[in-house]
Amino acid sequence: MTVSGVGRCRQVGVPESGIEEAVEKLLARGYKVGRMEQVETAEQAKARRGPGATVQRKLIQVLTPSTAMDENMKPEAVHLLAIKEELQLESNHSSEARVVFGFAFVDAAAGQFYVGSLGDDSARSALGALLTQVAPRELLYELGGLSNETMKALRRYSTEGIRPHELTALQPHNDFMEAAAVISMIDSQGYFAKTLKDSNKDQPNATRWLEVLSSVNDCKPATTALGALAQHLVRLKLGSLLENGYLAAYEVYKGSLRLDGQTLSNLEIFNNNADGGESGTLFAFVNNCSTPFGKRLLRRWMCHPLQRINDINERLDALEDFRNDSDLVSMLRSGLKKLPDLERLVSQIRRFSSSSFEATIPLLSNRDRRQKARAFGAVVNGLLHGIDLLQSIRSYIAEGKLCSSLLLALSNIEGLTEAHGVLESIGRLMDEKFPNLKEQSQKQSFNIDDKDSELLQNVLSEFSLHQECWRQVSTCLAQVDVLLSFTVSVDAANGPTCRPIFTSSCDGLSKGGILKIEQLWHPFALKAESSGVFVRNNVELGSHSNSYRAMLLTGPNMGGKSTLLRATCIVVILAQMGCYVPAESCMLSPVDTIFTRLGASDRIMSGESTFMVECNEASSVLRYATPDSLVILDELGRGTSTFDGYAIAYSVLRHLADSVDCRLLFATHYHPLTQEFAAHPRVILRHMACAFEDMNHKDLMKDRSTKEINAGKWNLTFLYKLTPGASPDSYGLHVASLAGLPCSVIARAEKARKIIHARVSSTFQRNEHRMHFSHVHEQWFRTILDMSGLNGSGCNFSDNEDAHDSLICVWHELQSSLRESR
Repeated sequence: MTVSGVGRCRQVGVPESGIEEAVEKLLARGYKVGRMEQVETAEQAKARRGPGATVQRKLIQVLTPSTAMDENMKPEAVHLLAIKEELQLESNHSSEARVVFGFAFVDAAAGQFYVGSLGDDSARSALGALLTQVAPRELLYELGGLSNETMKALRRYSTEGIRPHELTALQPHNDFMEAAAVISMIDSQGYFAKTLKDSNKDQPNATRWLEVLSSVNDCKPATTALGALAQHLVRLKLGSLLENGYLAAYEVYKGSLRLDGQTLSNLEIFNNNADGGESGTLFAFVNNCSTPFGKRLLRRWMCHPLQRINDINERLDALEDFRNDSDLVSMLRSGLKKLPDLERLVSQIRRFSSSSFEATIPLLSNRDRRQKARAFGAVVNGLLHGIDLLQSIRSYIAEGKLCSSLLLALSNIEGLTEAHGVLESIGRLMDEKFPNLKEQSQKQSFNIDDKDSELLQNVLSEFSLHQECWRQVSTCLAQVDVLLSFTVSVDAANGPTCRPIFTSSCDGLSKGGILKIEQLWHPFALKAESSGVFVRNNVELGSHSNSYRAMLLTGPNMGGKSTLLRATCIVVILAQMGCYVPAESCMLSPVDTIFTRLGASDRIMSGESTFMVECNEASSVLRYATPDSLVILDELGRGTSTFDGYAIAYSVLRHLADSVDCRLLFATHYHPLTQEFAAHPRVILRHMACAFEDMNHKDLMKDRSTKEINAGKWNLTFLYKLTPGASPDSYGLHVASLAGLPCSVIARAEKARKIIHARVSSTFQRNEHRMHFSHVHEQWFRTILDMSGLNGSGCNFSDNEDAHDSLICVWHELQSSLRESR
């Protein structure tokens, strides 16, 4: 702030040379910045309104944190998202309604628009997946148009991570218009005229945007959301972004491994649960990208792991080629690090060459002309260098050094040779007319007169004729960058890695999938500076050698159960991304969805208790899990009373094992469950081993019951080893001792434990001797009696799936008994 001018007034300002930096700081603090420019010269004002006329100025642009397009932006994508909620009847004869969200969002810096829709449940898990994938800086919604459940979900996900999104309410009819009115507006204004149907083959067409909208399942709410987004951008004076933007359909789940918002959070894919940062996440582990646009593509790949085995193997083949040629990897990574952000620069040049921008050319300040010239020079040089890298890959393939079909497709862009010639001619012209452009730093100034500005605009127009080729070049380079990032991550891993082997779920099995991992380890559970060694374990669910697809996991607190569960999910995600996995060997059939219920937390701002959160997550699993799913349940039922929690855990485990038959890891401290399911044909018992060390004699006792251990005499040692059978105890008092609880409190707890155990043991005592005829067997037997009619029941079981599942389980049990008797 300075005091100057007529009357010595207080004024706030920055020099023209520092305006970009000042705007960047204001946007980083969450402010909106309006930009005023004069729209006529002094001579024009004098000619129009006479001597002494004031030069007219107008608001030409409003910059916001969600629409930032500055070249100094961070590499992360910045999105502005609009959503529209609707309730739709399941059918004409049903009174039940389903929640449908239409959405549209834009990456302003890349000039890319997306539109789509999704159906959701009461927990809004699909909406959570969308918010986690897109990570919007600002979210537009209809005032009064969202349900209470949706508003709770928006508030919940707005507090996660280090960049919470801003919620902006818009008017129902002025902004969220009917779909027909939106289509009419887009058509009349000429928005999205450069949209492609197939970016690899088709050329831009003025009506392709309508085909994109028609391809969305619930296109009406999606179109309404797109209209609200467009109206908001017009208000911000960003109409040129709509005129030059590309519109594409966005699908949250289709064709990929489904990861909902809760799963992405539980597994710490993008943000850790400590401070919301990237440290200690899967993204941090695999992110060794050399370019900003490669880093953004990596995030999209992680949100949408593949399901088709052929597509996965194409990526794995490319990764294997790179791992076999370290010199090529070094050369390509060195070249990629020299590239600017081509994706954003190509979009910026597209805006510069638009008709609306051309109309302002005579009025542009010298600063704007310098900015445009620098951006154009950077994108021309960057594209030339990037094309050289793609051509080097093609030459390696021609020499037989690479054999990946994916790398061949990435380096074989149609019209690439012609485009390279165009770039070279433009580069020579730029060097001739602006010889000092490359030497000028961002803060140094140089002048571009009107004649040079007109020449620059003509060159921009010629450059834009090959716009689609430049987009393909940046896209292919991004894919190469991500594959190289996988290569570097695997080579730098602190343990063994392997190429996963995929098999169809029907190969040798009647239904369901398989998952067999040997020497599994968690890739980022240990800090890089840690000297510890991760204990490796074997996980086998539904392999050809056995029928067990469910693992009932017990063990002490802090014994490594949750880490094992997370590591198993991480392996599946990495494998279906097309990356090597942290294990010595891995065989699996593709997973369609990963469901997780991990940790214990309430949502006090949403009015949901810890147990309510558990039940919501379990409800989603029971509704949508299939035989091809992977389900992770950790300590289900601990948020309520012991008997209610045990009953729910028992019922959920039995339903998933008997009816769904998915790959399941079920960790629990309800030890009677191990007796109930000890002889179940689809459930295998495992526990995380531990040992007790005699403080006086240094003797080790492994997996002993609490009755045999004196809490004050023995030290608990975690072995973190997955071991057959059930754990005899959870050793909670020993963990409490490790946590530093006073000895007097622990001693009193030990006495109370014995009294309580004596009181309730009779409830579970029968289970301790029922390994060979548990409650599960009793229910199967009752079902057979009902079906036979011996108990007088007149029920029809022809369409009863649970009854059929019971017969199958009995058949498996009989087979197992016959094998044991032989």
